[in-house]
Amino acid sequence: MSDLAIGFMGLGAVLITLMLRFPVAVSLGGVSLVCISFIVGPTSAINILSIVPYEFTAHWSLSSIPMFLLMGYIAFHAGMTEGLFKLAQLWLSGVRGGLAHASIVGAALFSAVTGSSLACAAAMGRVAVPEMMRYKYDVSLATGVVAAAGTMGSLIPPSVLFLIYGDLAEVPISKLFIAGLLPGILTAAMYMAVVVYKGSRNPELVPPTRVAPMRERLGAIKESWPMVVLVLGVFGGMFAGIMTATEAGALGAFLSLVIALVRRSLTFDSFKNAVKDTLTSTTSIFAVAIGAALLTRMLALTGVPEYLADMAEFAHDQPYLLVIGVSVIYLILGCFLDPIGILLLTLPILLPMFEAANIDLIWMGVILVKYVEIGLITPPVGLNVFVIKGVMGKEVELTQVFKGVTWFILADIITVSLLIAFPQISLYLTRFVA
Repeated sequence: MSDLAIGFMGLGAVLITLMLRFPVAVSLGGVSLVCISFIVGPTSAINILSIVPYEFTAHWSLSSIPMFLLMGYIAFHAGMTEGLFKLAQLWLSGVRGGLAHASIVGAALFSAVTGSSLACAAAMGRVAVPEMMRYKYDVSLATGVVAAAGTMGSLIPPSVLFLIYGDLAEVPISKLFIAGLLPGILTAAMYMAVVVYKGSRNPELVPPTRVAPMRERLGAIKESWPMVVLVLGVFGGMFAGIMTATEAGALGAFLSLVIALVRRSLTFDSFKNAVKDTLTSTTSIFAVAIGAALLTRMLALTGVPEYLADMAEFAHDQPYLLVIGVSVIYLILGCFLDPIGILLLTLPILLPMFEAANIDLIWMGVILVKYVEIGLITPPVGLNVFVIKGVMGKEVELTQVFKGVTWFILADIITVSLLIAFPQISLYLTRFVA
């Protein structure tokens, strides 16, 4: 059997084990080691296993992942992010569908702190959904809008997915972060358009709420300004070229800790939980990433990337054909796999194809992360949908949440179509970043 055949059989085995619900790290790493053993022998496979994990995790750029995670978890456990929803809620009070709009804006602001879609959905679900249900909002709309808005954590910086993509694709993290800004704003605008459309068709879905006096609105700004300072300080320094992504993450973690201590909102238990969640998330990410690194080594030994890159020559003059093909793959995988697993499974195969077709890797990174966002709310395994269901418990049915996200999935399809048709939406701001 040829090495190339072993490589393709290995990819098939990975997909089968993932469908059988094997852990992603075990599936990627285990199948890769077996295939490597067939190619170079068991002894060499063990030697590769002893080398690859360290080679991958010892990259300085990856240290930004736990730093940004720690920044977000400290802000979350110290209750610093709840004021973001309150700020949006008060300033949008009186607008029809104001609470739904506030959920979207609050999620966008929360995303600029955490970089995690699941954390964003969980936090906004605890705060926004009960508030909307208190004002008799339609249950499907209330839960659907929060589940969808939570996905913006993957796109609006700091995004953990951008950190992983940037490391694998070897493109500047700062450019990826700034490239996700306008698409993130466009996503929020499309979600708000859905709320306006549904509210205009059936006003009973979004009952009016009281108009907050100016004193309350200004008070909300006063409560939320530390978070604004945190975001501007961290990303302003990074986009200005003063700090690297790792330095920005470390500064963000330090500032969030200082702000929480000054506000006296950080207890020992909340700090312990923040550290615990950071370690858990970092370990999970790195375990999957090590499995993907072994898959990359296996593919390199079998020659699969070069074979696919040669096949991608057909897209040299028509790169959109490759983009459309990748779109189909990601939409299918998004129904079954978690976001990090999708990226780490596919990038070792797709990146050589993108380079062979002369596709801009910054633009493609935004497109892929946007597809991953859609996967977070598509059945049967829309992770954000299950997060909302978990937060609300027996108060809502899972089918109600899936029903609620339907219109937002359609909005996402329109958004990603615009991003493909007009690459400058993603790339315009990158010209201002060193």
